[in-house]
Amino acid sequence: MISAKFIFKFDSEKDAKIVAGSLSPEIKNKIPKTNVKIKIDKKTYYLEIKSNDISSLRAACNSYLRWINTAFSVKKQF
Repeated sequence: MISAKFIFKFDSEKDAKIVAGSLSPEIKNKIPKTNVKIKIDKKTYYLEIKSNDISSLRAACNSYLRWINTAFSVKKQF
């Protein structure tokens, strides 16, 4: 199994929780062939994606990174 780990440091704990909440439906509806773990520690959001093949891992990474970017971009507008 291969994995990718990402660490996001936000300006506030509230920002980290907003992004986590935005991604929660995506995490519940899993991307095929992947396992995803998240953790929030104050202002830090941890994301780990595991897969048995590199193409599934790459697709999942691209999706989650895009969703995080979108959630944070929308949050910044308010």
